[in-house]
Amino acid sequence: MSIEAFANKLNEIMPLMFKEFTKRLTKELHKSKITLPQFFVLEFLSREGGSKMTELAHFMNVTTAAMTGIVDRLVRDGYIERVYDKNDRRIIKVKLTNRGNALARKITECKRQMIVKTFEKISETDRGHYLRILSQINKILLEESDADK
Repeated sequence: MSIEAFANKLNEIMPLMFKEFTKRLTKELHKSKITLPQFFVLEFLSREGGSKMTELAHFMNVTTAAMTGIVDRLVRDGYIERVYDKNDRRIIKVKLTNRGNALARKITECKRQMIVKTFEKISETDRGHYLRILSQINKILLEESDADK
């Protein structure tokens, strides 16, 4: 298969896969009354342990003003809290509350179960190949992202 034919086929498949995974995840998010961007923030903070607003905005690829709106709603709902730097009160970090940690774990487990349910129908060998290829793609994208900085 030529690279052009491959690109066309991938262009056809990827949006459908993303749509189906997102649809399943959105059901769980709806139960928790949070949006997909809010979940991405919770997931990021769960991994990082805490973050400055500028780092969070950069990760989400939004302005700090837009990030403030997302954070305000998560603070209001008790999922995250703002922590002021002891030496410089202008520096504000956000971190998960216990409630936010619990929700991030719950939704992450839901995602994990969704992956298990889908990929258990695929052979272990093919899953290994898939993971290896995704890892290569991830590495390439990260290298290109670093080069763009």
